[in-house]
Amino acid sequence: MSKEVYTTHSIMNGRALSSTDTVEVFNPADNSLIAVVTEADERATEQALHYAEQCFNVLKGTAAKSRADILFRWYQLIMDNQARLAELVTLEQGKPTKESLAEVVYAAGYVKWFAQEAERAYGAVIPAHTPNHQITTVQQGVGVVVGITPWNFPLAMITRKVAPAYAAGCSFILKPSELTPLSAIELAKLALKAGFEEGAFQVLVTSKPHTLVAQLHSHPAVRKLTFTGSTAVGKLLLEHTARSVMRTSLELGGNAPFIVFGSADLEAALEGLMSAKFRNAGQTCIAANRIFLHSSIKAQFMNMLKARVQGLTIDGTHTADLGPLINEDAKQKALGWVSEAVNDGAVIAYQGSAMKGNFMSPVILENVRSDMVIYNAEVFAPVVSVIEFDEEEQVVAMANDVEAGLAAYMYSTDIAQLHRVSMELDFAMIGLNEGAISNPAAPFGGMKESGLGREGGMEGLHEYLEVKYLCQRIAK
Repeated sequence: MSKEVYTTHSIMNGRALSSTDTVEVFNPADNSLIAVVTEADERATEQALHYAEQCFNVLKGTAAKSRADILFRWYQLIMDNQARLAELVTLEQGKPTKESLAEVVYAAGYVKWFAQEAERAYGAVIPAHTPNHQITTVQQGVGVVVGITPWNFPLAMITRKVAPAYAAGCSFILKPSELTPLSAIELAKLALKAGFEEGAFQVLVTSKPHTLVAQLHSHPAVRKLTFTGSTAVGKLLLEHTARSVMRTSLELGGNAPFIVFGSADLEAALEGLMSAKFRNAGQTCIAANRIFLHSSIKAQFMNMLKARVQGLTIDGTHTADLGPLINEDAKQKALGWVSEAVNDGAVIAYQGSAMKGNFMSPVILENVRSDMVIYNAEVFAPVVSVIEFDEEEQVVAMANDVEAGLAAYMYSTDIAQLHRVSMELDFAMIGLNEGAISNPAAPFGGMKESGLGREGGMEGLHEYLEVKYLCQRIAK
């Protein structure tokens, strides 16, 4: 791809949106301008809603197999364009190329999964209460869907929403992050090429998200909102959607504990931690933030961790281990939390050399307490807080003592302990001797303030379906 700034467009009803207003897109590795995107205004949004409503009425009459075939074609087109998509992700989000390529495959996996699930929206025949009745249920698409996605996984966060919506027969309007709209636009182009109806997947890019989102979720045609992002924004959206009793699914913030028990295979635990924490420079909702180490292995594990972290390459090259944070604000927020923790008594066990721009060296903190801000925050940066423990009951209580309930990890060779503790942890997804837990076949979502609903798995399709009950009297 050329390094010259290029122009691309929001996608409305299968066509490029013409507009004099634009959104600028920057490369976080060097803050250079890489693209301008035509911006959707209030009038364009109203038109997109009209097209989405029309398209839903069409999709209701299509066969599940037809939608499945189109999704399979979309999957294949994504896989055929891996290099192009990965390059876009690296340019606008900052991931090293190897991680961007992995995200392309991960994103495509959701499309393939829901292509298969499209024909599994089963109804049921229920034993009737009298011989003169027949009771059945069918499942139908909920309606027009509005999706809001973040910048940290600009491909996968989209496919795991759009694919099940289309499989269920719903039209979709996407408001991607204004920081990473290029991936979204490319996905929409490939979807149209695969056979998506023109109003089935529209992409509206804006630098005024609050205005656009308010217009979208207040429209009577919209029957579902799906959002991935911060807990604070999710709460505000939930307040608004409650006014129309709109179906809402929210994948919100995390604060994952990573527990290493005394019996753990420390090499395996270290590999798991590197995956769970340092992927995407720590900018993931399921990143391991609080590292709980049993006192019997703490010193050994810390030495291993410091040696491993010290060997990470951090730069803007395609082969780096860590890329940049998304922008300067993200870096300063993380550094501020570290500074505040140190002022409150935490100790820096490791910190790499100061880095320019949006790049940030890993930081390992010890003596972190539960009353510190960094203990309770979702840290989107390569920063880990280490807490020592002695007893199983103690670490379970500490792990649960946060408002988030998205993901957790633990390492032990005691099978009974793994089962026992997994039942006690208040987190919806738990890695048992595993640091990479995301999978299209599994339900992804959170407990407590980490969200509502699930994405992926058979549960992900049901988020876009309504159950309709039919009671028929049979003449005798």
